[in-house]
Amino acid sequence: MSLLALNPNTCAKVELRPKECIDTVLKSLTDNITININGSLTCKDLFYAAICMAVENSSVHSMSKHYQEIPCETSTRYHLKKLDLEELIRLNEKILLQDPIATLNPEKKYEFAIDITNDPYYGETDQSNENYVIRGQAKKSTNSFYSYISLSIINKNERFTISVLPVERSKTTVYYLNYFIDMINDLDLKIKVLCLDRGFYSVDVFEFLQNKGIPHITPVVRRGNEIKRLLIGRSARSAEYIMKNPQKKEVRLNIVIDVKYLKGKRNKTGCENLGFVVYGIKWKPRKISNVYRRRFAIESSYRMRNIVKPKTSTRDVTLRYFFALVSFLLRNSWLSIQKKHFTIVKQGPQIIDEDKFRFDRFILFLGEWLRRKLKIQLVVQCLR
Repeated sequence: MSLLALNPNTCAKVELRPKECIDTVLKSLTDNITININGSLTCKDLFYAAICMAVENSSVHSMSKHYQEIPCETSTRYHLKKLDLEELIRLNEKILLQDPIATLNPEKKYEFAIDITNDPYYGETDQSNENYVIRGQAKKSTNSFYSYISLSIINKNERFTISVLPVERSKTTVYYLNYFIDMINDLDLKIKVLCLDRGFYSVDVFEFLQNKGIPHITPVVRRGNEIKRLLIGRSARSAEYIMKNPQKKEVRLNIVIDVKYLKGKRNKTGCENLGFVVYGIKWKPRKISNVYRRRFAIESSYRMRNIVKPKTSTRDVTLRYFFALVSFLLRNSWLSIQKKHFTIVKQGPQIIDEDKFRFDRFILFLGEWLRRKLKIQLVVQCLR
C-alpha cells in the first residue's frame, strides 16, 4: 500500500508508504518517553501496542488476543504503569510537537484556542484518582469524567494541538491559562488572539488575561437582565459592561455584538445577536464572529481523537493520560504529513490538497503496517 506524494525539497513525486506514517508517530514517543524494562521486551514494543490500540479503537485485552507479536496483557499493563504522571505532563508538548514544531514560524502571530474535553468514567473513585474525576452534566449515562484541557492553534493549515493536560479538581482555570501562556512564550510563538469557550466566562479569567495583556475573544453567557438587554438589537454594535462575582469582585468588559439574519436556519427567522467579550483587538463585529468560528476546529480535533482513542476502564490516571496523548499525537502526525507532502506548490497563500490524504486513509496506512508487523491471528473454527 502506498500513495503518490510530493517531496517538499525537490517538488518531485514520491511514494508515501505506511512506514513513514508509523515512524512519524513512533519517533515522538521513543524520543521523549523512556520505560525501564528488563528482558527482551522494548519500549518500541509497548508503543506499538499503544498505537495499535488507538488505531483499532480497542483495549489492551483485545489487542493481546488478536495479534501474535504483541506483548501480553499482563506485561503491557505492568510496564505502562511505570510511566510517571508528572514526567508526562512535563514532556507533553514535546511529544505532541516533535514533528510539527519545524513548520511553525516564530515571526508569525497565531490564533489559539483552549478547550476542555470529557472522557466518561464508570468506575469507582478512591484516593488515587479522586482529584482527577470531574463531576458534570450527565453524558453517556454518567456524570463522572476524566477531563483534559487542550491548547491548539486554529489557523488554517496549522491546526495542531500544542498541549494537553489532565484536569485536576484542586487547580483553577486561571492556573491552566497561565501554564499555557507560559508555554507559548517558551516555544517563542506569538498570540494574535486567544479564543475561549463559555466555560471560561468568569471575573477571575478576564482579570488575569487583561493583566497579562492577552488579546482574547469569549462568547457572552446570557445571564442576568442587563446582559439580556444588551443582546437585543438589529445592528452590530459594542458596549461596556461591568461583570461582578459573588465575592463582589468586578472587571470592566468590552462587549461586541454581531447581528446575523437567520433566514430559516435552524428553522428560525429574524435576527440573532452574537455577543463576545473582546480585549486587545480592534476588529469589526463580523470579523470577530468569523474568527471565533474557527475555534470549532478544536471540536473537529476531539471527534478525530475519539476515533483513535484506546479503550480502557482503568482508574489509573497516568495510563489514561498516556492514552489521551497517543490519540492527540496521531492527529498531529497526520496533519504534519499532510502539510509536508500534500501542499500545492504555487504562488500565493499555502493550500493543502486535503482530499488526497484524509484522516481515515492515514489510519488505514497505520493499520496496514501494524498488521504486518504484529501478525494478526486468524482463528479458524472447524465445522463438523
